[in-house]
Amino acid sequence: MTIEKFKRKLTVIFSSDRLARLKKGALKFWKSIPTALKAAATIVIALNAGWQLYSRLTPSVEVIPKEKGIPSVSKIEVASKEKMAFPLPDVPSIAVLPFVNMSEDPKQEFFCDGITESIITALSKVPSLFVISRNSTFFYKGKPVKVKQVSEELGVRYVMEGSVQRSSDRVRITAQLIDALSGNHLWAERYDRELKDLFALQDEITTKILTATQVKLTAGERASMVEKYFRGKQGLDCYLKILEGSKYLQLHTIEANSVARRIAEEAIVMCPKIPWAYNLLAWIYRQEYRFGSAKSPGETIEKTIEMAQKTLALDDSIAEAHALLSHMYCAIREYDKAIAEGERAVALDPSGAVAHEWYAMTLIYAGQPDEAIPLLQKAIRLSPLGSTSNFVFLGHALRMAGRFEDAVSAYKKALQLSPHNIFPHIGLAVTYMQIGREKEARSEVEEILRLNPKFSLDSFAKTLSYKDQSVTDNFVDALRKAGLK
Repeated sequence: MTIEKFKRKLTVIFSSDRLARLKKGALKFWKSIPTALKAAATIVIALNAGWQLYSRLTPSVEVIPKEKGIPSVSKIEVASKEKMAFPLPDVPSIAVLPFVNMSEDPKQEFFCDGITESIITALSKVPSLFVISRNSTFFYKGKPVKVKQVSEELGVRYVMEGSVQRSSDRVRITAQLIDALSGNHLWAERYDRELKDLFALQDEITTKILTATQVKLTAGERASMVEKYFRGKQGLDCYLKILEGSKYLQLHTIEANSVARRIAEEAIVMCPKIPWAYNLLAWIYRQEYRFGSAKSPGETIEKTIEMAQKTLALDDSIAEAHALLSHMYCAIREYDKAIAEGERAVALDPSGAVAHEWYAMTLIYAGQPDEAIPLLQKAIRLSPLGSTSNFVFLGHALRMAGRFEDAVSAYKKALQLSPHNIFPHIGLAVTYMQIGREKEARSEVEEILRLNPKFSLDSFAKTLSYKDQSVTDNFVDALRKAGLK
């Protein structure tokens, strides 16, 4: 409504006899009020008007109540340093919990997980920040946990949680960052954006976290930003397809891996210049090699390397591709290349549990177990509730370094995390034989055959990539003496 129209409407309103009489009566009543009360009323009116103006001009910052996906402010309990499972790192430490899917469609779960993972990935590349890996924070997915519990179990100061609601071409993201040691909310916001603005929003949230935790990027440093690859509707479609493919990859079955491969190939056709599509396909090929489901293992290794190299040709800063190349170069016994790729992965992703784990695996295969041990210990610290393989390879490294009792403890920890995993039993069988505890070694062999009655020692030996053939021979010989064939 224009000012002139508003004036005309006021003229019409106040020209009515009824309102004129009301106006006259109100004026008479006002004159009868004592001066002190008039002054007080004026102040109240002015303060109310000022508050209304302030409320409209300041940004909307909202702490969402629990029923909408985020716990309320009043229920934050303070964490205790003394009760933490691990000492706090010297740099700001954070755990990003899986965002809650508030959409009516349960199929949007992978979309929520993808947003969480993107934020974790971006933060983990900042050298002056300690970030718990996805494998551990997703342990809490769907569970009613408190910030205090997360902080003490993972050994971090800051905890971030949030929710995502997607409706057609719009998305609502709520997020809050909490200092678990004080119980204070460093910030809590709700964002309502078009879906096409999702990537800029993820980058904005990452920047907010760095600011709130007082992490300053030095010259040349920057958090990993995803916006530059996914632009427009086609970029968004590719992003969603890559997220969907990743969801199937993480199911770790032959059938799901086949579906993931089809989705990744479709993403590459849609967006041939997006490196993450090639990275996804590289990991899918690697999984085929691991499952032994490929017709030609040698050809699968070549395809894995080819896709990882294609990823890095488009963007050399993707640590996951370097980590994968490190592992695959070991498979073809190019150990110098493997070590170089592992070093590059850790440099690019200083809080990346996967980068540390896979570089450590390379060093073990290259015959450098002492160098691998601290890397695996760092990987475990970054993912205390996560990967069983960290403890399996730590067991291998400790055994090769002659620390047999420590190796046994590492393998047993792996079994606590994954009771039906065959590889800790294999490691224990070898270790027990090497220290003369044959009865316990044979007991482990019984478990191996229970889990896989068709276990073939010859086939298993072909998967070992040790640089020194004598290491492989001793490993296989110990298993054969323990009763495997």
